[in-house]
Amino acid sequence: MRTFVAAADAGRFQDAAAALSISQQAVSKRIAALETYLQVRLFTRTARGARLTIDGQAFLPHARELLRVEARADASVRPGRRALRVDVHSRRIAPAVLLQGFHRAHPDVELDVVTLDADAAAAIAAVEAGTIDATFHAVPFSERHLPDVIRTARVLDERHQLLVGPGHPLADASAVTPAQLAGHPIWMPGMAAGTEWAAYYDELAAAFGLTIDVVGPSFGYEAMLVEIADSSELATFVGEGSRYLWPDRYDLRRIPVRNPAPVYPMSLIWRDDNPHPALAQLRDHLGSIRSDLGTGTWTPRWDRGARSAHPGWRGSR
Repeated sequence: MRTFVAAADAGRFQDAAAALSISQQAVSKRIAALETYLQVRLFTRTARGARLTIDGQAFLPHARELLRVEARADASVRPGRRALRVDVHSRRIAPAVLLQGFHRAHPDVELDVVTLDADAAAAIAAVEAGTIDATFHAVPFSERHLPDVIRTARVLDERHQLLVGPGHPLADASAVTPAQLAGHPIWMPGMAAGTEWAAYYDELAAAFGLTIDVVGPSFGYEAMLVEIADSSELATFVGEGSRYLWPDRYDLRRIPVRNPAPVYPMSLIWRDDNPHPALAQLRDHLGSIRSDLGTGTWTPRWDRGARSAHPGWRGSR
C-alpha cells in the first residue's frame, strides 16, 4: 500500500523506488501483486512513467487513509509516541497536583490521567500488567511482597489538615495537635478495610488515641462537605495539598495538624522495564521537587522501616 501511494505521488516507479530505498524491480513486483489481489489495473505504464487508471484514482484516497490509520495505531502503543498513562486515584488529591505541575513544566509530554478506584495492591497489579505506566500510592509492603519488575520511589509527604465547620469547637484554632483531637471523632465514612489508607489511619488512631468514624455510606465529597459545614461535631482530615472547593456560605476551616504533624507517605510506582521516555522525565521532575520531612512529623511504622531501608530517590523494590 505504501509503495502504491509512493508510485502515485511520484508518477514514476524509479522515483518511488528511490523514495522507499528499494529497487525499481521491487516496486514493480509490489504493484503487480496488489493489482493481482484487487483484480484491477492501477497504473497505465507509459514512456514517461506511470499514470493512475480510473480504478487507481478511486483506490488512492482509501490507500492514504489506510496508511494514516496504520500510523495512528502504531503511535497509540509505541513508547514515546503514545500518551503516558498515570493513575492519581482522585483528581482532588495532591498527586494530581504534582502531575499537573509536571505538565506545566513539560507541556510537550502527552499525558493520559486516570483515576482507578483501587488500593495499592490493585494499582500495583495494573502497573505490572501494563494497564497504566505509573500510579501514586502509599506502599505498606516490604520489598519481598512486591513483584520483581515493580519499583517505587517516595515522592510526597502529605501533611494533614483538620476540616471543620464554623460551629465546631476547634473552628477558630490556628493549628491543632493530635492530642487535642482525642475527644473529637474524625469522620471518614465508607473507608474500606484492608486498604493502605485504612492501615494508615488505624495506626494513627492507635498512636494518638483518636476515634476514626467510618460508619455510614459515602455519598461523595460534595455531600460530605455539606454535612461538615452544618455540624458542630463532625470533622475530617484532608491533605495539605488536596484541592476542595465549596461555597463561601459553608465557612469551612482547614486547620493544620502539628506537633507532631502526621504525614501520609506517597510513592510513585512503575515497572522497571517500562521504556516510555516520559516516565523517566516524570521521575526526574518529581525527584527535583522532593523535600525531606524534617523534624516534628509522624509516619506509620511500616513507612519508617521503608525509609531507612531505601533512602535513595532512584527507587527501590
